[in-house]
Amino acid sequence: MWLLFAFLSAVLLGFYDVFKKHSLKENAVLPVLFLNTLFSSLIFLPFIGLSAIAPSILEGTLFHVPLVGWDVHKFIIIKSFIVLSSWIFGYFGMKHLPLTIVGPINATRPVMVLVGAMLLFGERLNLYQWVGVMLAILSFFMLSRSGKKEGIDFAHNKWIFFIVMAAITGAISGLYDKFLMRQFNPMVVQSWYNVYQVFIMCPILALLWWPKRKETTPFRWDWAILLISIFLSAADFVYFYALSFDDSMISIVSMVRRGSVVVSFLFGAMFFREKNLKSKAVDLILVLIGMIFLYLGSK
Repeated sequence: MWLLFAFLSAVLLGFYDVFKKHSLKENAVLPVLFLNTLFSSLIFLPFIGLSAIAPSILEGTLFHVPLVGWDVHKFIIIKSFIVLSSWIFGYFGMKHLPLTIVGPINATRPVMVLVGAMLLFGERLNLYQWVGVMLAILSFFMLSRSGKKEGIDFAHNKWIFFIVMAAITGAISGLYDKFLMRQFNPMVVQSWYNVYQVFIMCPILALLWWPKRKETTPFRWDWAILLISIFLSAADFVYFYALSFDDSMISIVSMVRRGSVVVSFLFGAMFFREKNLKSKAVDLILVLIGMIFLYLGSK
C-alpha cells in the first residue's frame, strides 16, 4: 500500500516541478519561494487551529494535528532549515536550467538516500532493486553527455552545482523524514515545518532580496505560484503518509518519488519547447526502467 502512495506522490511532485518552472521564468526567485512557504502554511493552519480548538472534529482522521511540546518542535525546526536549504538551491538552479536537465538530475537523489538508508536504518536491497539503482546512476552520466550538446558543462556550470546541492540536501531531508516518521505524527511534521519556513524566509527576503530588488530580476505575480503550494502540499501529505507505514522503505519511496521526472519531462517537451529531447528521452527511459525494477523488487 505504501508503494502506491509513493507513486501518487511522484505524479503530484511532477506537476509541482512544472508550476515551479513556469513561476520562475523571468521572475525573482526569493519572493516566489517565500510565497510558496506562505501559501503552504496557510493550507495547514486551519487544521492546526481546528485540532487545538475542537480536537474531537478531526480526531481519528489523517488531518488531525496533535498538540506537541518543544521536545518535538525542535526536530521540526531542523527539518524546516534542511528543506529550505534544498529549495533555495533548487529554485535558483531550476530558473537557469532546462526542466529536461533538472528533472533527471533530481531523479538521481534517491541513490544518496539509498546509501544513507543502508548505513542508518539497515535497509537492504534485493537484486531487482539493485538493478533499478544502477540504471538511475547510469542515467545521470548519460544526462551529462546530453547537457554538453546544449553548452551545459556539468563540471563548471554553477547552476548544475546548485541542482546537485539541492539533491544532496534533499537526500538528507529524506533520511531525516524517515527518522521523524518513526516517532512523530505526519501531520504534526508537515503542518509545522511549513509554518516555521515562513518565519525563516522573512529575514532572508528582507536582507537578501528587498535591498537589491530594483537591481535584479523584478518580481511579478503568477497564479502558478499558488499551484506550486497546492501540489507540493498534496505530494508531501501522501509522501509522509507512505513513510508512516511500518514496513515502508525510505530508499524505495525516495526512488519512486523521483518518477516525477516523467511529468516534468513531458511538460518540458510540450510547453517549454526545450531542446535535444531525443538523447534526454533515452536517459528518461533508463529512469523508468529503473522504477519498474524497483516496483518488482518491492512486491
